[in-house]
Amino acid sequence: MSERSPSGEPAPLQIDLDEATAQGAYSNLVLINHSDNEFVLDFAFLQPNGPRARVRARIVSSPRHTKRLLKALEANVRRYEERFGTIEDTDSAPSVLLGTGGVVS
Repeated sequence: MSERSPSGEPAPLQIDLDEATAQGAYSNLVLINHSDNEFVLDFAFLQPNGPRARVRARIVSSPRHTKRLLKALEANVRRYEERFGTIEDTDSAPSVLLGTGGVVS
């Protein structure tokens, strides 16, 4: 059950972030696979003209949470474009063929 403040409102969520995680990891390629119970997002870095990408982080998530993530990303991109202008999608992403049926972005 979620905690409540004295006024009855939900208490703010406290999130811990250690220094190593706070540094982040740059990714210019995302490989997405799913089963009936989970989505797997592999965030990778592909050097320009490089022969292989290195996965920097793997996130495994439930379908329900993945859908909430999609909605949050759409809302944030919309706010970004309202403030800074349209993000051009040049389709210059590398073309990658996966044997797993996953989607590369």
